[in-house]
Amino acid sequence: MKRMLETMMLLIAMALGVSAAMAEPITVTDLLGRQVTLEKPAKRIVLSQGRHLQALALLHPDPVSLIAGWKEDYKLDSASYAAWTQKYPAIEQIPSVGAATDLSFSVEKAISLEPDLVVFSLFTRAATSAGMLQGITSSFEKAGIPVVFVDFFVKPMQNTLPSMDILGKLIGREEQAAAFSDFYSARLRHITERIGLETKRPKVFMQVHAAPGDCCNSPGRGIFDDFIVAAGGHNIGADIIPGLAGRVSVEHIINVDPDIYLATGGPHMAALRGLVLGTGVDEEAARESLDRLVNSSPISNLSAIANHRAYGVWHLFNDSPTHILLIEAMARWFHPDLFADVDPDATLRELNSRFLALPLQGTYWITPQ
Repeated sequence: MKRMLETMMLLIAMALGVSAAMAEPITVTDLLGRQVTLEKPAKRIVLSQGRHLQALALLHPDPVSLIAGWKEDYKLDSASYAAWTQKYPAIEQIPSVGAATDLSFSVEKAISLEPDLVVFSLFTRAATSAGMLQGITSSFEKAGIPVVFVDFFVKPMQNTLPSMDILGKLIGREEQAAAFSDFYSARLRHITERIGLETKRPKVFMQVHAAPGDCCNSPGRGIFDDFIVAAGGHNIGADIIPGLAGRVSVEHIINVDPDIYLATGGPHMAALRGLVLGTGVDEEAARESLDRLVNSSPISNLSAIANHRAYGVWHLFNDSPTHILLIEAMARWFHPDLFADVDPDATLRELNSRFLALPLQGTYWITPQ
């Protein structure tokens, strides 16, 4: 009897120890170097960038259930939003805390939703004055609501994995975040370790939001430039654009005559007869839109187009950890001999089966016929 009581007491003590461990506060250091502490994993999150739903979808089987409020930028991709609505009808009940524009975020509305965490992007910080942003974060802190900064946009190659680690800890999904980190790192390392100092980088021109009558918007430094560099290319827009994005003249592009032409697009470009890619888009429709674009563009005489080295990519890789797919696709295009063994289609299948709560189903990159 005494031994039984001792065993029971030991089991109770172990249970209490486990409970105490589970109840320990969660502390992370965000991308601004701020320490952020939650008493328990977040269950009610406000997203200042609605498209960060996809980052949560890599970590949680029902990311919609975590969102207490969000900005409506994710709805700009109507095809993806429709797919989310079909699988998670509750998404339509998520309150809005602002439109797609950066300055539309309503602090008062967000606070009224009583979240246990607000997630901001470094892009919001870059697009907002320091004083305004300090006022926003102070308002949440006064209300006792933690704020964290992550980034998949401004410096994606540097900040994606730390951001996933931060989110994983704050929602109690550390193991899933670590598994994704291993998956992402292995594929990125496979590419970057082969690209040495002696590797000749092709000159790349990327036309963003590509449409025939509007040439030419281009990335500068950061965002897509980071992906192009990681894949072994040289973004000619970065040579003359000082910020994240800007314009490149037709004359300059023709004079440089890049080796590779890349266009970004999505379903939102259909109305402009531009490049159509993304969720729900079949390969034939995507290729038709790319052919139409290059045949009617002011830069249709580029060597890259004549040599069938014109490609299309989904624009919304620009703020998502799924950009590893884009890097793999570009590496094959830039260095077909060096990366013949890289298979972004296989990576997409594994990403869908192992990680994404809502699989990516559509055409997200396209090559010439």
